[in-house]
Amino acid sequence: MAGYRIEVRGTVQGVGFRPWVCRLARRMGVAGRVRNDPRGVSIEAFASRGVLGRFIEELRTDPLPSARIAELRETTIPDEDLDAFVIESSEASGRKALSIPPDLATCDECTKELFDDRDRRFEYAFTNCTACGPRFTIARAIPYDRRATTMSEFIMCEACRAEFDDVEDRRFHAQPNACPACGPALRLERFDAHATRSIGVIAAAAELLSRGQVVAVKGLGGFHLACDATNGAAVRRLRERKHRDEKPFAVMVESLPSARALAEISSKEEALLTAAERPVVLLRRRQEARLAVEVSPDTSLVGLFLPYTPLHHLLLAAARRPLVMTSANVSEEPICFENDEARRRLEGIADAIVLHDREIAMRCDDSVSRVIAGVPTIMRRSRGFVPRPFYLSRPVARPVLACGAHMNNTFCIAMDDTAYFGPHIGDLETVAALDFFEEAIERMQTILSVRPEIVAHDLHPGYPSTRYAQTRTELSVVGVQHHHAHVVSLMAEHGIWDPVLGVAYDGTGFGEDGTSWGGEFLLCTAERYERVGTFRPIRLAGGNLAMREVWRIGYALLHDAYDGAPPGNAIALLGDVPSSSLHLVKQMITHELNSPHARGVGRYFDGFGALALGRARSTYEGQVAIAMDQVAKTSVVDAYPYEIDRRPTPWEVDLRPAVRAAVEDLGASAPAGDVSARFHNTLIAATSELLELLWAERGDLPVGLTGGVFQNDRLAAEVENIIRNKNRVLRHSAVPPGDGGIALGQALIADAFMRDNG
Repeated sequence: MAGYRIEVRGTVQGVGFRPWVCRLARRMGVAGRVRNDPRGVSIEAFASRGVLGRFIEELRTDPLPSARIAELRETTIPDEDLDAFVIESSEASGRKALSIPPDLATCDECTKELFDDRDRRFEYAFTNCTACGPRFTIARAIPYDRRATTMSEFIMCEACRAEFDDVEDRRFHAQPNACPACGPALRLERFDAHATRSIGVIAAAAELLSRGQVVAVKGLGGFHLACDATNGAAVRRLRERKHRDEKPFAVMVESLPSARALAEISSKEEALLTAAERPVVLLRRRQEARLAVEVSPDTSLVGLFLPYTPLHHLLLAAARRPLVMTSANVSEEPICFENDEARRRLEGIADAIVLHDREIAMRCDDSVSRVIAGVPTIMRRSRGFVPRPFYLSRPVARPVLACGAHMNNTFCIAMDDTAYFGPHIGDLETVAALDFFEEAIERMQTILSVRPEIVAHDLHPGYPSTRYAQTRTELSVVGVQHHHAHVVSLMAEHGIWDPVLGVAYDGTGFGEDGTSWGGEFLLCTAERYERVGTFRPIRLAGGNLAMREVWRIGYALLHDAYDGAPPGNAIALLGDVPSSSLHLVKQMITHELNSPHARGVGRYFDGFGALALGRARSTYEGQVAIAMDQVAKTSVVDAYPYEIDRRPTPWEVDLRPAVRAAVEDLGASAPAGDVSARFHNTLIAATSELLELLWAERGDLPVGLTGGVFQNDRLAAEVENIIRNKNRVLRHSAVPPGDGGIALGQALIADAFMRDNG
């Protein structure tokens, strides 16, 4: 006989892990105990060495599907003469667990109950068990138990209590456990008729949707705005009311076969769609798909996701059609999550609203993912992932709060060897968004029982997140360069702390020289970086206005490429832009009036897109880049000329020859798809050549590809294909490559800075 103490780290609390361990131990004849502890779950197991070996192997290789084991360590302990295996509470051990699990999609067993008319939870919209249901979004405090959640006001009936107390039942210690007799209930309210109903809510909502109306639906982390995704008039109406011009809407479908009817789905994409996190997955839409063009008007990509709550399952089954499911807000505002707030903010947007009386403690928008160049990648890390811990191979010395970026904001708290991303906040453009940012930080600090000692922020002095950090006078405040943070986030994801040659391509990031960076080659560690390569700067006439009126960037490319005197055939590519506007921009660039320098590869995409596609404007970040990616022909393999200027420090990629060649192509009526492909190939060739030159100068180093531009499938795939046989290539998967991932890098850079500077 022998004894082992087994320490398990990962997402192992609130997901039924202890009951699963208990049942496994009893089945295998192992005695002992299991409990939660501050770092995860602790098991003390006693049996013969052979049985214990098989027990540990089962823990390692066949865990509960809803659990995520990051680390499992065993140490020998003296044998104890026990005849049973029991579950001990965390209170019994004298310690409290810090982690709360993320929300999990409805499991298969609960879904079967939902549609079984013999089951007592038939068509009950709040069915859950230890393997699924709300977690983070209902938690008010720690430890995670019912009294510290928004389920505290619902007293379990005898039948639910019996399930909750039975270790053999799959609802053992399922904190949100409920049924129609004792749990939350639905309610439908009509804005126009001021009518309400609490019976037949799903059927009534489905009927409204079939008639082309917009219905707000309360989900796990907030409200969705839903409409018939096959009805172009309904989708247009939603766009008008939500003030969302062209940015694609996400679409929820009833099942995987329904998704296959709308999009081409690989095995990796299927795994993302069906994962317990249920993110929105960006897929290539089928030409014959029964979807309104207005869902994603300017791209062949469509964001699909499967139902992740019983309410969604019931609504999709009743509606019998794909539904737009987009965040319930006006553009740039946070998602609605409280009933009264939704009634107030959504009147005039929704025709009706499906409410329930289970409160949401923390708003949490949907996560978004995509398979990029063969790698499943989280592009927006929120519901289903938050607050799942991210483990650090090098612990931080003191707790750090990192405030994240201005666009697509997500903050991060790092403590010891663990980092926690907060929920997706969005762009910090409004007072409401900043209020949500501050509220979410305070809630995460409470949940984690931590008070940070260091706060990290972006270098841009005008960002609200920077001003917030500087108000935290009780903390040590550290400014972090945007692209350095991008690279270190990627390094942390791969557990690398030795120098990396990072390639950070995005639209805009404040540089230490006061200009806008975004086409950067950085020799990085967490402690420091050296900027060894970049792109020739272009002028943004009108500053941020140029990112919306991208013809201004197109003109700036022409002005630079032709030494301030672009020919008429080049100017003609800007289409219907008035000559007076062109003259004004020329004067702004010539006299350097409100025309800051920008080096972002994303801005080059905007400029080339303005010329090749005739796009004068962009209604959302990345729109023109996505359009360029969509039209690029795979059959075109040649590139435009470019130069690498090694005289300045850092070296510069000069695309002026490419601009002139593209103008010649377009003047000769070359298709936009050819020009876009050659532009992509030029970036690929320039990136690869500059890396070769830097390796020759600095030695062979791993290369990290990061930043929002590397969400471009063609660019990421081709750069990696060229360089991966020469050096290791790092790319993102669990941490978003765009601005939603930089907070992790900020935290680790700030920690390194404070280690060096006290």
